[in-house]
Amino acid sequence: MNELGRLSLASLHDGTGCSRSVPYTAPVVQPKARSLIFTVLGDLRRIGAHEIRLKALVELGELLGVSALNMRVLLPRMRDEGWFDVRREGRESIYALTERSFRTIAEGRQRIFRGEVETWNGSWSLVIYTVPEHDRMTRERLRRRLAWMGFGPLTPATWVSPNALLERVAALGASMPNASLELLTMQSSGLAADRAIATRCWDLEALNHDYDQFIRDLRMRLPTVRATELRGSKAFGERIMLVHRFRELAYRDPNLPVELQPAGWLGDQARTIFTEAHELLAIGADDFYRQVLGEVDAG
Repeated sequence: MNELGRLSLASLHDGTGCSRSVPYTAPVVQPKARSLIFTVLGDLRRIGAHEIRLKALVELGELLGVSALNMRVLLPRMRDEGWFDVRREGRESIYALTERSFRTIAEGRQRIFRGEVETWNGSWSLVIYTVPEHDRMTRERLRRRLAWMGFGPLTPATWVSPNALLERVAALGASMPNASLELLTMQSSGLAADRAIATRCWDLEALNHDYDQFIRDLRMRLPTVRATELRGSKAFGERIMLVHRFRELAYRDPNLPVELQPAGWLGDQARTIFTEAHELLAIGADDFYRQVLGEVDAG
C-alpha cells in the first residue's frame, strides 16, 4: 500500500510489527573491482560511449590495478546480472551498456555532480516499509537503495530525507512486490527538532572529517593537475580514482539543505575542489579514452 499524507514525528515500528530501535548496519560493500568498473563506465558514458571492446575494458582495468583474470571473471558475471549486452564482432566481444546501466549511471552522476541545494520548505520525505521476516534479500536491497538515494534511518523501517524523493521511492517499491511501503511527508515541531533528526539519521561528524581529509589530499595534488602535467593513462588513472573516492563520500551525503547542515560543514567546499580537478583532468583523459576506444590513432 502506498499512501501520501502528513505525519508528526512519533514512535514508529521496525517493519516486522515490533517497535524496536536497532541501528541499521549497512551490508558489506561490493568489491573494489566492481566499483571501479562502474566508475569507468560512467566516465565513458560522459564522452558519449555506450559500448566497448572486452579487450579495451580489460586494458583499462589493468591500468587501475585490476588483473586481467579478475576482469575476465567479473565482467561475464555483470553481463549475467543485466549490466551489459554482448555481441561478437569477429573474434572480439563487444560489451554494450543496457538500459539498467544507463539508468544507474545517470542516477550516480546526479548524486556526484548535483547542483546547488534548493531552498528547503521544512518538509521531510518519509518511508515506512514492511517486508516479510523471511525475505531478508528484499529488505536489504530496499535499505541499500534508500541509502543510495540519500535517505537515512529514523528507525530500522522508517527512513527520511529532506528532499522530495517519494516518486522515486514509489517506482522502486513497484519493483519489490514483497515490500509494502507507506510514503508520507512529515514536518517536525521546529528547526531544533529537524537538526536533531539529521544528527540521528546520519553520521555527519564522521562524513565531515572525511571531507576534510579529501580536501587536504586533493589540495596537495592540485598544482600538478592545474599545470596539466598529467596526460594519457596517468590522467585517466588519476581521474578515475578521484571520482571513485569522491563517489564514496557523495553516496554517504544526504544532500542536506543549509538549515540542517552542522557548523563547519565542508561538503560544498569538497565538491568545488573535486569539480575543478575533475574538469582539469579531462584534458588528458578524454584523448586517452578515444585512443582505447579506437576513435583516433594510438600515436
